[in-house]
Amino acid sequence: KSDKKKPLVPRLRFPEFREAGAWEVKRLGEVCEINPSTGDLPDNFIYIDLESVVAGQLVKKQKISKEGAPSRAQRVLESGDVIYQTVRPYQKNNYLFDLSDGNRYVASTGYAQFRAHDSENFLFQLIHTDSLINKVLSRCTGSNYPAINSSDLSKIQVVVPRTDEQQKIAHCLSSLDEVIGLQAKKVQALKQHKKGLMQQLFPAEGETTPRLRFPEFREAGAWEVRRLGEIGKISKGKGISKSDIKPNGALPCIRYGELYTHYGEVIRDVVSFTDANPGNLVLSEENDVIIPASGETKEDIATASCVSVKGVALGGDLNIFYSPMNGMFLAYYIRGNLKFEISKVAQGNSVVHLYTTQLEKLKLAVPPYPKEQQKIAHCLSSLDEVIGLESDKLDALKNLKKGLMQQLFPQEVA
Repeated sequence: KSDKKKPLVPRLRFPEFREAGAWEVKRLGEVCEINPSTGDLPDNFIYIDLESVVAGQLVKKQKISKEGAPSRAQRVLESGDVIYQTVRPYQKNNYLFDLSDGNRYVASTGYAQFRAHDSENFLFQLIHTDSLINKVLSRCTGSNYPAINSSDLSKIQVVVPRTDEQQKIAHCLSSLDEVIGLQAKKVQALKQHKKGLMQQLFPAEGETTPRLRFPEFREAGAWEVRRLGEIGKISKGKGISKSDIKPNGALPCIRYGELYTHYGEVIRDVVSFTDANPGNLVLSEENDVIIPASGETKEDIATASCVSVKGVALGGDLNIFYSPMNGMFLAYYIRGNLKFEISKVAQGNSVVHLYTTQLEKLKLAVPPYPKEQQKIAHCLSSLDEVIGLESDKLDALKNLKKGLMQQLFPQEVA
């Protein structure tokens, strides 16, 4: 058997580079200059802190003066510079800067600043490969806020091809990033449209008539103000522990934390299952509305979902509301214009509680005709279906890129 190591080549290679030989192993500090000396701060600039970049998008531009700059504002950026999140790097909130907008940018020392020797676009793709991310995480220190220093970053081994192949790979992946970015903006625009529509379709605080109404209900009069306890009954679920969850369990179930992480206003498909005895649990009826009984913030606790199927086990720390009212309508109403009203009656700070007695007293305006409830619910659930389809397209594009990167970069580094 030969002791020679396998040549470092990707599984997928552009035709003109198939005979170009193996990629070269280097340290990251040899591929780019890390934290280059950048001189004095500009008089005015946009400050980039650890909340400015989310999922590769620059979401916040905070313009400040040199005099008002925090001590961490030290990385004066040039076009082509890449900032790399060194605190909790698994979040991948990194960014490649193009300063064509005429602004000056300065990043926090919570980022490392990379200036590529060859292709900055290739470097940006390289730092998002699974191989590099795993190596970075293995060198991080700290548990709550794992971080890596720039010295350790510079020593991480990477594998790179010659410059022209770097540029070809970068162009391919950057083009796909543009498509992903456009799709992400489309999904975000639909979500913003939904948010605005909900504000129009339900009465604002202190009002009894929505600003936007379907034509057949414009002469139907004001909505009637009622207390939730007058409209239906509120009960509690029964505990389903984490250990009760079984991937192949026979009974579908919902735990309160899943309302924050998995579900929107309408639950048609359940993600968790259990083999617990149904006789010891509370099972849903069709049209039940479930609301968390505890949460982290008073705003987040105003999270409601309509369970559209019966026979689902509903865990403890869930308030369960059942009434003749359209459940989907109420779930959208609670997550929209009733959010502030619920936040006012929720109790606690570090842990927020929402009790049955508080919910029973909650005032809301109810349309005089059930068909208006149905029409609003159908409108918003139809929009949710569109958002879901577009979100699935976005996920498919992200998975396509992930698979492509696994093919375009060698999987093992000596």
